[in-house]
Amino acid sequence: MATIDQTFRAPGPVKTKKTSANVLKWARQVHLWLGVFFAPAIIFFAFTGALQTFSLHEAQPGSTYQPPLWIEKLAQLHKKQNLQVRPKRKGPPESPRPEARRDGNERPQPPAQPLSTYLMKWFVLAMSLGLITTSILGVYMAFEYNRSRRLIWTLLVLGTAMPVLFIR
Repeated sequence: MATIDQTFRAPGPVKTKKTSANVLKWARQVHLWLGVFFAPAIIFFAFTGALQTFSLHEAQPGSTYQPPLWIEKLAQLHKKQNLQVRPKRKGPPESPRPEARRDGNERPQPPAQPLSTYLMKWFVLAMSLGLITTSILGVYMAFEYNRSRRLIWTLLVLGTAMPVLFIR
């Protein structure tokens, strides 16, 4: 006589807890390896993206702000995957006397941005900081909870060195 388990069992291969535990263990290990390998790039792109969100990589019309060269180069690497910063174009010469301008203003004012734009920029900054923080915590956890520190160091060094070697 058949037992209840044999009668109501689904046809086909039966997944055991051991099989799903092995898959989960494998997925966690791959997640750790990829996370440590890509953490330096994730941190870099989150940082440079935050700089670009606030337009710190470029001069704005009507502003005296000139971005530092290192910010321009990092932004160029983020956007174009190279370090060739375009030479600055000379604009029309400024009038030596502000009163010689038609509208009497010293410099043209940039258009005002809506509040939603400012809020979105601050959200992106918070997201960037969160991504940087969680990436650093992930690397820390990889060192704390993994037996093979040599493998973690190797992945971290490779994830940092490979992109640096590709830069022209």
